[in-house]
Amino acid sequence: MGKDKLRRFAEIETFSNVLQLDEGKPYKGRWSKDFFKNNNPVVLELACGKGEYTVNLAVLFPDKNFIGIDYKGNRIWRGAKTALEDGVANVAFIRMQIETLTDYFGKGEVDEIWITFPDPQPQLSREKKRLTSPRFLNMYIEVLKPGGCVNLKTDNDGFYTYTAEKIKELKLKEHVNTADLYKSEYADQVLSIKTYYEKKYLKDNKNINYLKFSFQ
Repeated sequence: MGKDKLRRFAEIETFSNVLQLDEGKPYKGRWSKDFFKNNNPVVLELACGKGEYTVNLAVLFPDKNFIGIDYKGNRIWRGAKTALEDGVANVAFIRMQIETLTDYFGKGEVDEIWITFPDPQPQLSREKKRLTSPRFLNMYIEVLKPGGCVNLKTDNDGFYTYTAEKIKELKLKEHVNTADLYKSEYADQVLSIKTYYEKKYLKDNKNINYLKFSFQ
């Protein structure tokens, strides 16, 4: 492991807005009340990477609590550090496996979920690892409040198509479906937040897919 990664791992240990592994479990069902000390809605970004979306959403919506989730601490470091330096108090990050989501969040505790540019896991043998596979969708149903939405932004056309097919197959409620977000009517201030990776894709003239759906 490089010196820079080691430094970041050591630094996030001191960050008040980062919880690592089991540290987040005691807040299950009580994130707003006990961690954020308010009664505001909770929004998750899964596989948040550097946390750009999490932090930017938090700035736009100070009346909501945002939690970025990723297993790679050296990535979380960037978003957590930015939030601390800029005084964005309605942000937290958890270093954890998304597969254990229901160990950290109670039934109906989450208002909304964002999935931005996840690993598409294109191999058929890795379907269960796709963040919109039935395995993960069943977890989202558990933690989302009734009517809570899942938002997906992806540059991967195959992953977009797969997710759209699952929405139809499972008879979920589709709210927005576009294969070219920035040429659509939907590219508002929220959807125009761009991550490090999205900026790279756009430089290559890659279309950005967007889906928004709920379970009822």
